[in-house]
Amino acid sequence: MSFGPSVTPSADPDRAMPEERGEQLDRVASAVASLREEQRRLERLGFETPLHRCHHQRRYWEFVGALLSLDAGDAR
Repeated sequence: MSFGPSVTPSADPDRAMPEERGEQLDRVASAVASLREEQRRLERLGFETPLHRCHHQRRYWEFVGALLSLDAGDAR
């Protein structure tokens, strides 16, 4: 999935996802944290278009994190 240029390097969806579940969750947490910080910065600056893109990417990563957090038994 591509959103165009990534807002932050940690949130680049084109980077390969690690194999291990714990590493995947760490990757998601890092992406969300970097996007949250960038969102605060963009709000202070008043940049609407980048703020919208940041919000969109943050929602994507939060969704990915929710999917990864599901227990394998719950996914069935």
